[in-house]
Amino acid sequence: MKLENPSRREFIKHSSALIGGLVIAFHLPEKGFAAVRSDKVYPPNAFIRIAKDDSITIVVNKSEMGQGVYTSLPMLICEELEADWNRVSVESAPVAPVYNHTVLGMQLTGGSSSIPSSWEQLRRVGAAARIMLTRAAAEKWGVPESECKAEEGFVIHAGSGRKMSYGELAEEASSLPLPHDVRLKDRKDFKLIGKPVKRLDTPEKVNGTAQFGLDVYLPGIPTVLVARSPVFGGRIKRFDASDAKAVPGVEGIYQIPTGVAVAASGFWPAKTARDLLKIEWEEGEGGRLSTEKMRSDYAALARTKGMVARKDGDAEKALQKAYKSVSAEYEVPYLAHAAMEPLNVVVDLKPGRCAIWTGTQLQTMDRNTAAKILGLEPDQVEVHTMFLGGGFGRRANPHSDFVAEAAHVAKAVGGPVKVVWTREDDMKGGYYRPMWSDHIVAAISEDGKPVSWRHVIVGQSIIAGTMFESKMIKNGVDMTSVEGAATMPYLIPNLEVDLHSPVEVVPVQWWRSVGHSHTAFVVETMVDELAALAGRDPVAYRLEILPGDSRYRGVLQLAAEKAGWGKTIPGRSLGIAVHKSFESYVAEVAEVSVLDGKIRVHRVVAAVDCGLVVNPEGVRSQLESAIVFGLSAALHGEITLENGRVNQSNFNDYRPLRLSEMPEIEVHILNSGHPPTGIGEPGTPPIGPAVANAVFSLTGKRLRKMPLQNLA
Repeated sequence: MKLENPSRREFIKHSSALIGGLVIAFHLPEKGFAAVRSDKVYPPNAFIRIAKDDSITIVVNKSEMGQGVYTSLPMLICEELEADWNRVSVESAPVAPVYNHTVLGMQLTGGSSSIPSSWEQLRRVGAAARIMLTRAAAEKWGVPESECKAEEGFVIHAGSGRKMSYGELAEEASSLPLPHDVRLKDRKDFKLIGKPVKRLDTPEKVNGTAQFGLDVYLPGIPTVLVARSPVFGGRIKRFDASDAKAVPGVEGIYQIPTGVAVAASGFWPAKTARDLLKIEWEEGEGGRLSTEKMRSDYAALARTKGMVARKDGDAEKALQKAYKSVSAEYEVPYLAHAAMEPLNVVVDLKPGRCAIWTGTQLQTMDRNTAAKILGLEPDQVEVHTMFLGGGFGRRANPHSDFVAEAAHVAKAVGGPVKVVWTREDDMKGGYYRPMWSDHIVAAISEDGKPVSWRHVIVGQSIIAGTMFESKMIKNGVDMTSVEGAATMPYLIPNLEVDLHSPVEVVPVQWWRSVGHSHTAFVVETMVDELAALAGRDPVAYRLEILPGDSRYRGVLQLAAEKAGWGKTIPGRSLGIAVHKSFESYVAEVAEVSVLDGKIRVHRVVAAVDCGLVVNPEGVRSQLESAIVFGLSAALHGEITLENGRVNQSNFNDYRPLRLSEMPEIEVHILNSGHPPTGIGEPGTPPIGPAVANAVFSLTGKRLRKMPLQNLA
């Protein structure tokens, strides 16, 4: 099946074969949604299929990795479609322009943008389909369309009470032209949006029928493990595979650009053989890397002027006249994505075509990369997006590293393969959240208000060398490196944020909440220091230096109120942080104790303003998930290098939060009249500084380096 720009006839034929019924079939625009403005009608057939039995299949163009898009996105369509929610099922979209991100022009899932980018698009899809079904019923009955209404999967004639189901009307509706006047519901008329809805993907994940990438098996294909360089940028000098070839089940050993691939009849023979390979590596400069040296170098660089990301007033001059000042150095380490499901790719390579099964967040780029390696056109490569057992950005690699490697393996083998990474493979040789060093000098006037703030950030660019560089690096500043720092909301008349982007061979990429994952820690702990310097309450101080109309204020006050801010808790203390990322505002209060030098987080109270909420249950789940993810990193997360080698290997020495450490979490949603914004990542940034600020409140000790557990 040719997936790029499918013809109307092809789409009907293949869709009907899949569901055993009729589809609402409308013309697909040749250039996809990239050519369709928001005031035009979106073609429903790419997203909706209606069978004779009235079942409705929603095709979702985002990856489901636990964030709930297989529920929230269908809710947008079904709200306007007036569908029976109990008859809705979901499947993942193929790669085609019609499924491109409405802003970014390619098929991807990331940046907490699934709901914001689809908010109007998918509601228009549902509304267009509803109009066509209603018109089909009106024509069938010979009555004015205005006398008919859609409700719960039926079209009803008000005058006679006659009704027909969507399944009965699908064929007639398929022959009607697209409506050009699609009016969307007023928010007050929503029946589904804004209501807590159970996730559609839960039953199959509970009963074991859900298919993740690791679950895909094609009969007779080999499982492949790759021996990669133990240091970043290393190259093979020579290798001896004689012992490996003697392992029963080994089918072939191949040198590929990233290392040596071992193909075998199963995972264990492939791994056993890989461990027996004798490889001599040319390590290059990567073999000399050490965390200690980088810490020293970065700290020194942070004390020098960098590329200016923001400059208001004159921070240096204001500092000289200030009443009191504070200087602080910060350090956060490299972090792994550490997804529960290890990376894996199945490539079914046949003459003139290829099919790929994997959990990916970057379908278009992965498909195009594989096609180029295999000497195929993009429309000769099908990508089947499976459930992702965690993504956190790792499966949206801008170089398509794990898919590219699998394509090279398939090319070397000359046929279908299943490439599997162990968790150790990715932990020791994957991509990481950059290591950062920061230096801030800030000062207050006699009335306690901040008058000077100079912040220097040092860390690798995740955008340099990618296709996004021309758009996201301006005047030498990677916007993802300074987000949350250069965009801080506080009223400081003299403020400067500088950036150094040292080049290292350690591969880096986005990690859940991206630059905000470190800037929130630095900014919000320093604001807390200024509050202490001014002798103010941390909440009151933030409210004092925030603009009067700021949306930060609402979540800050709500979180403080719900946490019982100001109350004395024997042996414990509260810390607060507030941060905006992906256009959503989150404040978090951490209730903390310290015993024998160990931090224990007992309770986290979060308040969020993410605009109009589609599914409150989804918002709560995402905030809880993001808090646990961020707390794991804040307390324990650390990737360190010695002689160019990563010291950590798995969950034993790269610790996620243990069940015994799990705090009680409360999530409070501040409903605002704003459009919906991102929710998958904004809960992560505030938790680290909230914990650090609580430790200061309890012990008087400032924690300026992560992981915090090493310093308490």
